[in-house]
Amino acid sequence: MQDEQLNRNIDANRIVVKIGTSSLIYPSGEINLRNIDQLAFVLSSLCNQGKQVILVSSGAIGVGLNQLSLTERPASIAAQQALASIGQSKLIMMFSQRFEHYGQKIGQLLLTHDVFDYPQSRQNVLNTFDELLQQRIIPVVNENDSVAVDELDHKTRFGDNDQLSAIVTSRTNSDLLIMLSDIDGFYDMNPLKNPEAALISQVSQINQETFNLAGDKGSRFGTGGMVTKLLAAERLINENRQMVLANGRDPRVIFNILDGEPVGTWFTALQRKEISSHGQS
Repeated sequence: MQDEQLNRNIDANRIVVKIGTSSLIYPSGEINLRNIDQLAFVLSSLCNQGKQVILVSSGAIGVGLNQLSLTERPASIAAQQALASIGQSKLIMMFSQRFEHYGQKIGQLLLTHDVFDYPQSRQNVLNTFDELLQQRIIPVVNENDSVAVDELDHKTRFGDNDQLSAIVTSRTNSDLLIMLSDIDGFYDMNPLKNPEAALISQVSQINQETFNLAGDKGSRFGTGGMVTKLLAAERLINENRQMVLANGRDPRVIFNILDGEPVGTWFTALQRKEISSHGQS
């Protein structure tokens, strides 16, 4: 781990954007319509620039809670899965409406872990990703929470969408994962408890010391925390890919990230090798 102020050379053609529940749902439980609109605007603009974009979106259960006017996530798995079913249909409807406003088509992919575990299903879903991207359609990805379970040796859950976004970035051979959360980046101590906490602008190696700095709890609407984000970053660094963790309060920050501005925390290997990626280096 280090914090050198290096010039960010973020040359990415195929980009995965992961947006967390906290960026889609206000603390009150109401839906953040402004952010949904701004996200659609930004990603549509990137497609107009010739970028290939994949959106990994959390929020199904959060939107489901909103739709049923509930303030707390229910304890039972069946109730949570029912909420996810309700919320996902509403969420994709809102995405469809806002992306259509900017002339951008989207396609929905609801995934479970076993899709990537088995070669035939993995290849089928990767073919779907490729076909959508070639047609300049944005795949909108979420875990299929209404059916996913994690018990005994029948594991279908990814655990959280931080891990899902890293797996999608890896499997689709994407260049960059932009993870939008409710924090400005990775700090040297908990900024919620220590006002002297300093943002670490660049991390090139993740080890036990790095994990020791991380907390382990997300918002009441989401499931992730800093540890899951570091696990995602660790996977991508090891694969010579890049990840930027930034605050999702305004999705237009994606433009700043791609312009190389020092926004959030940039996770990247010190010496990145040239890699072949769908015709791009």
